[in-house]
Amino acid sequence: MSALEFPFAQAPAPGAVREVALGVHWLRMPLPFALDHINLWLLEDGDGWTIVDTGIGDEATRALWDQVFAGAAGKRKVRRVLVTHFHPDHAGNAGWLCERFGVPLWTTQAEYLTAHAARDGSAGHVPEATLALFRANGLDDARHAQMGARGNHYRRVVGELPMCYRRIMDGESIAIGAHRWRVIAGYGHAPEHASLYCEEAGLVISGDMLLPRISTNVSVWPTDPEGDPLGHFLRSIRRYRELPATTLVLPSHGLPFRGAHARVAQLEAHHEERLAQLLEACREAPRSAADVLELLFRRKLDTHQMFFAMGEAIAHLHYLERTGGLRRAVGEDGVARFAPAKEEAWQSPVTA
Repeated sequence: MSALEFPFAQAPAPGAVREVALGVHWLRMPLPFALDHINLWLLEDGDGWTIVDTGIGDEATRALWDQVFAGAAGKRKVRRVLVTHFHPDHAGNAGWLCERFGVPLWTTQAEYLTAHAARDGSAGHVPEATLALFRANGLDDARHAQMGARGNHYRRVVGELPMCYRRIMDGESIAIGAHRWRVIAGYGHAPEHASLYCEEAGLVISGDMLLPRISTNVSVWPTDPEGDPLGHFLRSIRRYRELPATTLVLPSHGLPFRGAHARVAQLEAHHEERLAQLLEACREAPRSAADVLELLFRRKLDTHQMFFAMGEAIAHLHYLERTGGLRRAVGEDGVARFAPAKEEAWQSPVTA
């Protein structure tokens, strides 16, 4: 399969439910960002439901959940809430739904702990640490001031989280109704993202690890300031090549599609192109992450997008440093800038 195929031309309306495969139902909820929606999933689980991902924790989304369960979906009871990762659009209503239905939260350990840390502003998950990281990578005063005004955005859009959970792990097989779903852990976008693959149904709930139209954000954050999330991400998405080419991918954003192998190749080519452009720019003059934002993101960025853009620019520079393409030097101003590590051509390991 050389191209992507989209078996569903349109998404369900907010508050509506559409069955995409036997026992697998699709919901779409709005988001108050440039990325304006998230796909959520209801899996038939005996006489009940397993909810996969929950939407952002605001009143509008909770009203849509009320609408869903006031309809036909309300004839089944909820058995559990499963969250693919800690980001607000996925975990925002996890605690609210678990409390409402008296059910447990299922997720990986790193996502559970990170969600609590981000909401509580602990373990390095504080705006000041993020801004200090960005400042050390060239963020200017004006953008620093804009970002600093946001405070703890995570806490505003994620409700109270459960105080306990059921841990899921890579390779684990989870029985949900008549099917078994294998956990595929992915790294780089989040600490321990969980996708779910059902071989017998030919489906994978990919979360944010494999999206059909946009590239997943891969960022360096202050809790791991020397990290290589892009390397982790590129290694993680190779696992989708192990699935049959006909597998229906259920992503968190965009439309369900077939063509996982082709999409992995597209993402690899995208990042390889960006890395080559960065390397060329750094040959002209040493560059900080802030210096290359316009090269990587050729559109005007709002304050929310700037957080992710800075993290992703740092991630690409770190990847080039880890793979021998660039070297880092910190100037007297405390800003890290990157220049070519050697004269000969850099050999990209992206598709190696």
